[in-house]
This record gives sequence, C-alpha cells and structure tokens, in this order.
Amino acid sequence: MVKKVIFWDKKSYLKKKRKKSSGMRFIRAAIKKPGAFSKQLGIPEKENIPFTLLNAIIAAKAGDTIKNPTMIGIKRIKVTRLLERRAILARTLKRLKKRKKF
Repeated sequence: MVKKVIFWDKKSYLKKKRKKSSGMRFIRAAIKKPGAFSKQLGIPEKENIPFTLLNAIIAAKAGDTIKNPTMIGIKRIKVTRLLERRAILARTLKRLKKRKKF
C-alpha cells in the first residue's frame, strides 16, 4: 500500500479557518430581504422599530393577533413565524449596535 503524503501548511489552514468564522459576516447572510420587516409592520425604513413592539411580537405565539403597543405602524399585527423570526433578528441587531462602541 502506498501512503499519501499531505503537505500541511499552517498559514493557509488558518486563513481558511478564519474565513469561515469571521465575526460579523453572519449579518450579511442573515439579511436576505432588506426592508421587508419594516414593510410588514407598516413602518418607514428610515424610522427605528421600537423595542416594545419587537418584544410584543416575540412574546406572542405564531397565529395570534396582537395590538401594536406603539403609535408607529399598523394597529393590529397578525404574528406569523416569519414575522417572529424577523423580530428576533432585528432585536439582536439592535442590541449589537448598542453594545458596539466606536
């Protein structure tokens, strides 16, 4: 039997590994349709979505209709699984933005 000799280069291996686990790159992949969440809530894209609204959507179960606790956007919101997932992502990104200091 012939054994295969593999030349292992530590530098190139670490470069490949770093590409996969780069810090904030998950955000690019996570945001497939920018502005869709705001449009679903009836809030202009340039306005911020309040934390109280995000928390209300996340707390409700999929299929429920909730009353908007803020004065921005539509009054009644039917919570779907997609809406809930978008709210979770929006809350996460908002927290990241608050935590990050330049």
